[in-house]
Amino acid sequence: MEIYPGIEIRDLALFLPKERTLIISDLHLGFETTLHKKGVLIPRFYFTQLQERLKPLLTLPLAQVIINGDLKQEFGEITEQEWSEILQLLDFITDKVPKIIIIKGNHDVILKPIADKRRIELVDSYTLGDIYICHGDVLTKIKEKVIIIGHEHPAIRLEEGSKREMYKCFLKGTWKRKTLIVMPSFNLMKEGHNILEKNFLSPFLTKIDNFEVFVLGDEVYSFGKVKDIQK
Repeated sequence: MEIYPGIEIRDLALFLPKERTLIISDLHLGFETTLHKKGVLIPRFYFTQLQERLKPLLTLPLAQVIINGDLKQEFGEITEQEWSEILQLLDFITDKVPKIIIIKGNHDVILKPIADKRRIELVDSYTLGDIYICHGDVLTKIKEKVIIIGHEHPAIRLEEGSKREMYKCFLKGTWKRKTLIVMPSFNLMKEGHNILEKNFLSPFLTKIDNFEVFVLGDEVYSFGKVKDIQK
């Protein structure tokens, strides 16, 4: 499904056919280690599931993959799990796609040593024609017509009687008369933040009543505008 002319939703990613570019966001590798430190013991299955989810996307005709921030989980250190899984992921992608660009997120304070080890470009933002891609945690001056951000982990909670389900979603709206697209997290262990509660992480998001919602289920569903869902 096209969320904007020339920009397609493909699973939890965005695909730009003309630019032969795949964008994924907020993988938060090393998340299980953080949970273990908090006393939550879970098996480490996320990375294997991530690779399986990513594999069909890498069969698209790609020149590059852009990781739009928060590749890692820990803020002030690089854990053993992060070292191992990030290097494995970079090798997994470059085995199929010639180029990776990593946009720094707020969790990626100490990421350069890993990126340097694989000679991966690490940037604060990236531009493709009229498309500006940044993580979304910091406001900046933007001249391009379309902005793509992550950081927010948008999701929507649907309720029917006592049953409640959270679904990851994409958002499309405007910011300073520019088209703003918000991507969900590619982390399969995180449900995301319920956009209907309007407790936003990204400074790009303030009023989203007129934003369109695209929900990920067995396919992509257009749910209309936020204000219509709330009625």
